Amino acid sequence: MRVKGVIPSRWGSTRFPGKSLYPICGKPLVQWVVEAAQRSCELDEVIVATDDCRIADALAGIARVVMTRSDHPSGTDRVAEAACAEDDDIIINIQGDEPLIEPHLIDDLVARMRGDRGWAMATAACTIKNARDLEARTVVKTVLDRDGGALYFSRLPIPCRRDGDVDLNSGLYLRHLGIYAYRGAFLKRLVSEPPCPLEETECLEQLRALYLGGRIAVIMTESHGVGVDTPEDVTAVESILRGRQK
Repeated sequence: MRVKGVIPSRWGSTRFPGKSLYPICGKPLVQWVVEAAQRSCELDEVIVATDDCRIADALAGIARVVMTRSDHPSGTDRVAEAACAEDDDIIINIQGDEPLIEPHLIDDLVARMRGDRGWAMATAACTIKNARDLEARTVVKTVLDRDGGALYFSRLPIPCRRDGDVDLNSGLYLRHLGIYAYRGAFLKRLVSEPPCPLEETECLEQLRALYLGGRIAVIMTESHGVGVDTPEDVTAVESILRGRQK
């Protein structure tokens, strides 16, 4: 069994074309992600999966880069092609626009997958602390079973409180974070299946896994991270990185 961290990185982005190579504190965005993943204690290797030679050239000597097809419908498909996973491998899908990813979060996901072979996948969540995030459709929510497994993911607030006001101190309202661990056999099955109606309705790939009967472990973390979706996000990320460097 090998544990591989794969960072899907493409040039095209509707809101921020070329963001993978956008300079943040003097280094391309994707390089910050690579270096954070390389600090993980559990990864046997870190791979960048891209279809763009500019990204591959920028990472020469920094990370292993695998050139993938350009017509993948999702980052998961790109990860699956680059990983070439054996059934028993553990593959970590690390978002290429998360320069502040914590290496220990990667390690915690691997530990959860190693600890119980009944999990097909693992992901992460943190508590929602304000009503704006609870209502925002860009913030994905999840609800868990008693074992910490995902019951569902939605862009709408779940669980719905029928009577009275939502209690954000209850611990019931969780924000899903877009990092995934897959068992190799399940990853191959996942990308071989077409999108399910739930996935198409919510535009959430992880619903395909639940639809297929895959159990998804959810680990809790304190921080929801800071992704770079637009040029405006760069200022916030640089501020945090400079604070860490001090």
